Amino acid sequence: MVPSHAIAAPAHLSPAVRSASADVLSLALMDSRNQTLALLVRWRDAQEAAGVQVPCEPGFELPQWIAGHIAWFADWWIGRNPRRGLGRNCPPDAPRLPPSQPMEDRWYHPLQAPHASRWDMPLPSVDEVRGYLLETLERTLDVLEHAAPDDDGLYFFRAALFHEDLRAEQLLRQAQSLGLRVGPPLPAAGVPREPLQLPATRWVLGEVEGGFAFDVERGRHEESVPEFEIDAQPVSWGQFVEFVDDDGYDRPELWHPQGWAWLTALGEGEGRRGPRHVDQIGVGSGAVMQTVFGRPTRMASHQPVMHASWWEADAWCRWAGRRLATEVEWEIAATRAASRGFRWGEVNEWTAGTLRPWPGFTPDPWTRHGEFEAEPFFGRARVLRGASFATRSRLGWATRRGFALPDHDDAFTGFRSCAS
Repeated sequence: MVPSHAIAAPAHLSPAVRSASADVLSLALMDSRNQTLALLVRWRDAQEAAGVQVPCEPGFELPQWIAGHIAWFADWWIGRNPRRGLGRNCPPDAPRLPPSQPMEDRWYHPLQAPHASRWDMPLPSVDEVRGYLLETLERTLDVLEHAAPDDDGLYFFRAALFHEDLRAEQLLRQAQSLGLRVGPPLPAAGVPREPLQLPATRWVLGEVEGGFAFDVERGRHEESVPEFEIDAQPVSWGQFVEFVDDDGYDRPELWHPQGWAWLTALGEGEGRRGPRHVDQIGVGSGAVMQTVFGRPTRMASHQPVMHASWWEADAWCRWAGRRLATEVEWEIAATRAASRGFRWGEVNEWTAGTLRPWPGFTPDPWTRHGEFEAEPFFGRARVLRGASFATRSRLGWATRRGFALPDHDDAFTGFRSCAS
């Protein structure tokens, strides 16, 4: 089952593209590139209108670097990679053909262009990068016509597609952080439903062979799951306001010790009485005003909490006498309980689990360059499940594992709870 924005979508717009033929994959690549080109122009225009500069700080990237890197990534792993047909078995350091532009690797290869150096580089303009995006797409589609039709032959085309979709969501996260008016509208608030009771079961986690999956999603294994009760939808603003009104941000007993240290450190600077980008919350009125893509927005009581850190999600659950869902509970509910009202796809959702490798984990070759690499985050990051309103529908599969450090709140993150 997929979130509401992906239901009945054409194959190239849905998670089904993970195992689709080359013809469908070519449509998806064109769609992704067209969306990127349009987003890049909106980003530039909004940035110029706001007079905002992208700071040289962790968590930020120059939009023209992201766009150029998207084009470079496809060319590096497909157009310039004679061993692309090996799929996941392709050595990360396999020899490459020369670049079509002499500065491509110097500008866009993550190992040759460290993060802090990108602000000092004479990167091409947005219009020049758009030309590069079109040029590399044409090469990618030409190579795809002659690719082997099996999973190895199509692996890097699928990786390039989902890499581009992930980078587009990164651009939207940055636009939100900088207050740029480029994002999609929030989904309408859904009708809340009572929590769902699911029976005990044994559940197999981990993707089967065939089709595309990220490395942290592979490694099939079975878990025994006791009966559990889970929220039918993410925790809402109406529910979160009660926590704020009950002095939830002033009661250390509700917080994980590391979470309280994080909150205290913020209190010495900007302060914290609600999730990120919240300008007004509670007390008494119950109103929540949150800035969404530069616009102060009154959040409906039934809309899901957004831009919460894992620490805040955990504190709310402690206050409510509940707990965060485990990722296996979340996956079971998303797969089996959609017809009973389990709703997802509005916000990425924190789960209780710490990110760990599943049996037989081997990293994807394209992550060895720091591209969404999971290994440095094992044992530190928390697992995110689901998709947000800013996620392209193709990325909305119920088994997808995202991850972020528990203090991260720049993404469109919320959470749901289970009975303790």
